[in-house]
Amino acid sequence: MTAVRFVPTPTSLIFTVLNEELAMAEFLKSIHALSEKPQEIVVVDGGSSDATVEIIRRWTPPEGVRVQVVVTPGANISAGRNQAIEMASNPIIAVSDAGATLDQRWLERLVRPFSGTADVASGFFVSSGASFWERAIGAVITPALSEVDGESFLPSSRSIAFRKSVWDEAGGYPEWLDYCEDLLFDLQLKKDGAVFVFVPDAIASWNARPSLRAFAKQYYRYARGDGKSGLWRRRHVARYGAYTLGLALVAAAWLSPWFLAVLLGGVAAYLAKFLRRVVRARHSLGSETARVFLLVPVIVVTGDIAKMAGYPAGLSWRSRNEQLWQVNA
Repeated sequence: MTAVRFVPTPTSLIFTVLNEELAMAEFLKSIHALSEKPQEIVVVDGGSSDATVEIIRRWTPPEGVRVQVVVTPGANISAGRNQAIEMASNPIIAVSDAGATLDQRWLERLVRPFSGTADVASGFFVSSGASFWERAIGAVITPALSEVDGESFLPSSRSIAFRKSVWDEAGGYPEWLDYCEDLLFDLQLKKDGAVFVFVPDAIASWNARPSLRAFAKQYYRYARGDGKSGLWRRRHVARYGAYTLGLALVAAAWLSPWFLAVLLGGVAAYLAKFLRRVVRARHSLGSETARVFLLVPVIVVTGDIAKMAGYPAGLSWRSRNEQLWQVNA
């Protein structure tokens, strides 16, 4: 029997769950397969109505790994993470999502920078998926490593670790925010002077949404979160401007074919990044590559329309709740 190896620095793995019974088995299996284990796992359930909690409580963790499961009905993901981190007894906190699958060496690699001056270890992620739409959407929207600047990268909380002390100094995850909470947390850590180290080989796999409708809903919520938190204003304004210009070129195309040529050139330039992602993912997509390639405009435009609808909804919330976000800013 192989002895369980624990990460050199005492580490607690925390995550939140809500109605994740379909994803739990694969996620827990990936935890069991980790080359080096956390000393502790803390789970906060937001009030699942399915068998999520029962699955976790029936699970047999690796020998010597303590597991705490707490049910807090109504807790959003920020409140759940903060509660789990507060309960954690170790100085290093690793965070992931129950919908992910952790690479075998994910934790081993993620905690390595803490032997030096790192305060935050930024892991990376790749897309996977059981259905065609999960694979297609994931291939289009997931950035390749070559697109990432490790110095400015803001890690998703599906693959991150940090010292509990910097979490405390930052005031925890923003509980007033329902989406994009991890990015706001990252920005606060940077504002506080925390030292970030990019760990591109600490990989968590994740599944995109299983349909265009679910994908649009997700991106609407992300953009609404941007509006609520005041993030990426220029990026959203640029998107409105690009689509307004595109519509103007369509309207002007009857005057001269040059307007149509300019439009097509702009569209090609805009989609190039997403098309390259599909080409890079061709080995995992296999025979589906050509179909996904043709669907790139549909997926990108669907996501953009959802963002353009969600952002003003977030700004409207922000103007109505000024006192709330200013107090918590």
